[in-house]
Amino acid sequence: MAICAGRTVIITGAGGGLGRAYALAFAAEGANVVVNDIRQAAADDVAGEIRAAGGQAIANADDITRLESAQRIVDAALAAFGEVHVLVNNAGILRDRMFLSLSEEDWDLVMQVHLKGHFCLANILARRWRDQAKAGQPVDARIINTSSGAGLQGSVGQSNYSAAKGGVAALTLVQAAELGRYGITANALAPAARTAMTESAMAEVVKKPEDGSFDLWAAENVAPLVVWLGSA
Repeated sequence: MAICAGRTVIITGAGGGLGRAYALAFAAEGANVVVNDIRQAAADDVAGEIRAAGGQAIANADDITRLESAQRIVDAALAAFGEVHVLVNNAGILRDRMFLSLSEEDWDLVMQVHLKGHFCLANILARRWRDQAKAGQPVDARIINTSSGAGLQGSVGQSNYSAAKGGVAALTLVQAAELGRYGITANALAPAARTAMTESAMAEVVKKPEDGSFDLWAAENVAPLVVWLGSA
């Protein structure tokens, strides 16, 4: 039996790169998928790809960085599939500058998308799951966050991104400690993959091998771990 049959997952930034790979992999394991991406056309394409393969998916382009619009994402998932069991916080942006060249806008935007973007949906869903647990309903929920090697070790030219991703790692530790009593697990990963973000930062490093050898940077390499973390 597919390991995510009957489960519904919201994936942010799912219109390409890692998020798309996660969405396709979850669908292949039986999950209902909410494909969230600020680019409506990209979200539509991935959701359409899942449905064409026989899976269940809807597309959504609501903003993850405000509670009001994040609530609309959850509401769309509930209307389509009845419940949400898994949240994959994947969406991100880069505004790379040396520290002394960073503007306030560069700092704020990266913090907003990465840190606040990780907060909003998780806060809404965790409150829902807590209330269900307190009401005696069984809860088997998952929060899967995205940190980075930059957040764990630092990265020259990425002080804003590194600080945000370090914050995600710390946030996950607190979520895991606080939410486990309600049947919610929280995990974070620091994936290495070829995406629009990494291609813009280090194109030569992440390029696909031309000799047919193993593609170390393929997003599909990361997806099985994320699906397993999201499973029961």
